[in-house]
Amino acid sequence: MAVKIRLRRMGAKKAPFYRIVVADSRYPRDGRFIEEVGYYDPTKEPSVVKIDEEKTQKWLSNGAQPTDTVKALLKANGVL
Repeated sequence: MAVKIRLRRMGAKKAPFYRIVVADSRYPRDGRFIEEVGYYDPTKEPSVVKIDEEKTQKWLSNGAQPTDTVKALLKANGVL
């Protein structure tokens, strides 16, 4: 099972809000997920990012691969 840490789009049309989730890579973008580890709101100024570092580190140590966007968010928040 290939596990990814990726964004799940929420919110209304033209007003995106993202949850950072751990999901099997075979599931659809907004479909089933294993665990929620944070959120990202790009509509605010400045952007709001909240990440549960403990959960994220646990999943990274278990082999979960972050997507490029999530990897950038994790680096910006000092998790990676």
